[in-house]
Amino acid sequence: MNRLSNEGKWIYRMRKEKVERNFAVLKELHGLCYCRLREKKQVKEQTLMTAACQNMKSIVLHLARMS
Repeated sequence: MNRLSNEGKWIYRMRKEKVERNFAVLKELHGLCYCRLREKKQVKEQTLMTAACQNMKSIVLHLARMS
């Protein structure tokens, strides 16, 4: 698929709105700009826990919209 086609442009626009926004939220609202832990294992745990919390928040918001 060509990124300059209509479908490619739509996919790129959605990527900016969905994926990039999630990274911005993780950095700004959930503290992933700086890590307060030092070891690689602890940093990985913090990142995974933050992502899990963000996913749970998305699920709750989706379920709230459905009802």
